Amino acid sequence: MDPTEEGGTRQRVVDSILHHGPSTTAELAERLDLTQAAIRRHLAGLTESGRVAAREQRVYGSRGRGRPAKVYALTDTGRESLPQAYDELAVQALSYLAKAAGDSAVDTFAAERAQRVEPHFRRLRAEAPERDTAEVLAEALRRSGYVASTQPVRSGTQLCFNQCPVAHVAERFPQLCEAEAKVFSELLDAHVQQLATIAHGDGVCTTFIPNIPVRYPEQSTDREGA
Repeated sequence: MDPTEEGGTRQRVVDSILHHGPSTTAELAERLDLTQAAIRRHLAGLTESGRVAAREQRVYGSRGRGRPAKVYALTDTGRESLPQAYDELAVQALSYLAKAAGDSAVDTFAAERAQRVEPHFRRLRAEAPERDTAEVLAEALRRSGYVASTQPVRSGTQLCFNQCPVAHVAERFPQLCEAEAKVFSELLDAHVQQLATIAHGDGVCTTFIPNIPVRYPEQSTDREGA
């Protein structure tokens, strides 16, 4: 195979893991329309270069019999090969803010930043009030620059970020993740739970959202004569 073509295919593998999260060989083969043997060869190259790593599939809730499937996730090296702008500058800026104005200033910044998703969420809710609320939040996050997706699980939904635009900054300032979780809870009117974060070394950011009944936006009613 031509080296350029092979490099292009490996990038497709990386992109697929980026957009879908940690994936099995079979899942990658199906998505990319390649044989599992070809996928294994590309994964071997990506593993050797340190861009992906294999691990046991994490299962939330009850697990069936047998060993968990092996999945491949992006490593820090793999993510660093993707476009990431000004991480170091952001860390320096927040470090300076904390030193000059105290940790409470960082908390305020994190809260205001997390609130940026709210206008997208409110607009999408108004446009399609019958839509699943967790999926509305995922779409609002995608419009805010996240690679967000949802996955149904028992008694709720998992909201996943397969690429976090502030992962390296959040490793130093966890307030960013904490503020996001708080905003999610407020928007959904439900207690959400962060199960994993890329900033703490997990392959994907995962937040559990309990089942939420559809709540239609409040509408004014004319009760004259009632």
